[in-house]
Amino acid sequence: MKDTAIDFGAVRAAHAHKDYNTGIDTALNLTEERSSKLHDEAPTLASSAMLVEVNISTWTARRKDHAATKMVINAYNAKKGVGGFHKRLLADNENLLAITKHVTSARDAHAHMTMPWSNSGLRLLPTAQYFKYHQAMTDMQNEFERLVTEFIDTYNDAVTDVQVALGNLFKRDEYPTTNDLPSKFKFSINYMPIPNAGDFRIDIGNEALAEVKQQYSEFYAKQYSTAMNNVWTRLHNALSNMSDRLDYSSKEDKKVFRDTLVSNVTDMIELLRVCNVTESSQMTAMADSLEEAMSGVTPDALREDDYFRAETKAAVDAAIKSLPSLDI
Repeated sequence: MKDTAIDFGAVRAAHAHKDYNTGIDTALNLTEERSSKLHDEAPTLASSAMLVEVNISTWTARRKDHAATKMVINAYNAKKGVGGFHKRLLADNENLLAITKHVTSARDAHAHMTMPWSNSGLRLLPTAQYFKYHQAMTDMQNEFERLVTEFIDTYNDAVTDVQVALGNLFKRDEYPTTNDLPSKFKFSINYMPIPNAGDFRIDIGNEALAEVKQQYSEFYAKQYSTAMNNVWTRLHNALSNMSDRLDYSSKEDKKVFRDTLVSNVTDMIELLRVCNVTESSQMTAMADSLEEAMSGVTPDALREDDYFRAETKAAVDAAIKSLPSLDI
């Protein structure tokens, strides 16, 4: 089976336009070149952030069995189209489950370190966050490739083993060959600069061009607002959860909480600073205030000291009240 393993190095070389370093160099160079030109389209944002998209695909190993579906429909005298019987072609294969779980973790990490930008999947990534993000996602990709190679190396044995579990539902032609299987697993990251209204290079009348620029400027402002609101919403959720879990006055009424109750808030302090690409004084003040409030706060201290817990909750509640008005 070794000859069927994915040569990810060759794949990357053949798709140089998706190479991480090329992508980030392009994004950084273009944003730097344009930063002095963006006086009307929020230049600080364009020079301090970029867009990133992550594309991950896997083989689900699920397939609808039309014959079995028809039998079930007929057995229950049901109407055609009310349901379907889907097979898990490899049942509970551990190697495939490991890939699925890892993909979920990778997508969560991507979402945590970026902000929403468009419905197409593009996310806003502050350049100050790039190296941390790039390292984390590169590690995720490397682990993805390792898991996929491990799965492919054991694929034929897994197909043989699952025949007993599926019984008469097993159909060998529903399984991809070892040559086709690698193409069903992909993991790529693409970086690009933030576009701006000044990038329009189309031969239309001045009035039409002005309208297009105006429309994009409005879109730009709306997307930026959405990205910032996402950060504030995350902070609100972390603070509200902490306030709720600290809301007890004695050991008899104590609430159980994990150590992450504290780290979730302290992590948000870093995120506030990293994501503050337009140097918002409100975001800076909130980060400074929380940093002071959370200084010396540990999970054990909160559990053991009633006064300290009440004092911390009061500081957290004050922070919540000072958050900007959001639809949350």
